Amino acid sequence: MNTSPLSPSAHRAPECISLIGAPTDIGAGTLGARMGPAALRVAGLAQALTQLGLEVKDCGNLDGPANPWQEQVNGFRHLPEVVQWNQLLHEAMYAELQAGRLPIMLGGDHCLAIGSISAVARHCRDQGKKLRVLWFDAHADFNTATLTPSGNIHGMPVACLCGHGPQELIEIGGHVPALLPKQIRQIGIRSVDAGEKRMVHDIGIEVFDMRYIDEMGMRHAMELALALVDANTHLHVSLDVDFLDPAIAPGVGTTVRGGPTYREAQLCMEMIADTGRLASLDVVELNPALDVRNQTAELAVDLIESLFGKSTLMRTAPAAR
Repeated sequence: MNTSPLSPSAHRAPECISLIGAPTDIGAGTLGARMGPAALRVAGLAQALTQLGLEVKDCGNLDGPANPWQEQVNGFRHLPEVVQWNQLLHEAMYAELQAGRLPIMLGGDHCLAIGSISAVARHCRDQGKKLRVLWFDAHADFNTATLTPSGNIHGMPVACLCGHGPQELIEIGGHVPALLPKQIRQIGIRSVDAGEKRMVHDIGIEVFDMRYIDEMGMRHAMELALALVDANTHLHVSLDVDFLDPAIAPGVGTTVRGGPTYREAQLCMEMIADTGRLASLDVVELNPALDVRNQTAELAVDLIESLFGKSTLMRTAPAAR
């Protein structure tokens, strides 16, 4: 029986965590996500991870351009500023990965995943590792300038990572595309625009939407999402808190009813922890301006604790892969 406070498999993950704040809502259609990193810190994220036996370094916040809150230009809102934020984040994430640490990006809106995941992909190419990205979100985030009337780039990061977007964004990290569709699994999806729906289908991303989860169960969906993850796999989690049902997570700018319950979300995180392969993490779209007594930030910290091995009981380790 394992006596560690962590789950039996969690010791295989890096023990040195780096927190990188990216306080911007530059890609969003609602102001407030810029305060997300502060809310996660107030909710005790660093202390919670330290109590799990992890070494935590808070790198502070990146200092990017302010949000000019302007209309779109040629189908994109704030493109130059989005590029600057993602370049800054790319370099910060890449540096921590190269140092052998596990970076957690504290967003900020989901456009930041372009910089974060392009850094992870670059690191995996350097190391000769396979990459698996688990994208927890209510939205597919595969819009393009021609598909979305808003021009908000937080609805475009998956498309950009897969090579469909403006050159300034798709070339961050020096490899186009940064991410192949076969490397990503989307979980909890329940709001997809009509044109976006066709793009996701045609490009072949594996999506476990809420209907699939309702019919087959979250455990089955996660087993498939984690299939073939092995010792040579870098597992990256991109957690948009609007993945959760707004009844338990009101502090987001793009709520969509019918999301996972608290226990379904915890099961996702616990099953990821059981693999022992988590190597980087995004936590995005937390908007304290819309929250109730910081409950969404506190829930996010709960889920992150589970990702790093906090569990109700001591459990036997899964069979080695």
